[in-house]
Amino acid sequence: MGQDRDRFSTATRLRLLGEQTAARVYRSQNRRQARRSRLTGRAAFLALVVCTMVVALAYPMRQYVSQRAEIAEQERLAEEAAARVEALRDEKARLQDDAYVKRLARQHLHYVMPGETAYIMNDPEAEREHRTDQGGTGRPWYSNVWDGVDRADQQNR
Repeated sequence: MGQDRDRFSTATRLRLLGEQTAARVYRSQNRRQARRSRLTGRAAFLALVVCTMVVALAYPMRQYVSQRAEIAEQERLAEEAAARVEALRDEKARLQDDAYVKRLARQHLHYVMPGETAYIMNDPEAEREHRTDQGGTGRPWYSNVWDGVDRADQQNR
């Protein structure tokens, strides 16, 4: 009967309850660690696969993007060339017209038709402005040439 009493005592029950609780905690920690290690391994493998895919696809994607940009640039250049060809065809068609050619000759080359009198008036102000627009200094051209030669010679020393 002494053992039964000892078995039902509060201290014994508390000790047994503590041992049972400790055993449960120990088992749950082992399960968590097992789960963690298993998930961590899977996550590491998944991360490795994703990184491998990113590395494997990075260069082809960069090439694809750069080639698309190059194709777009070439298409733009082709459109510009087509527009230029069309403009040249229009100019060629206009040059087939004798009246247009005569007008260009009269305008740019100062041609006159037989029986007409041509007058050319020099405006000193316009001539001076024209020279300064082209970078002239109002000096004779040969002075500018010699100054250019002297400057080139000084730069080589």
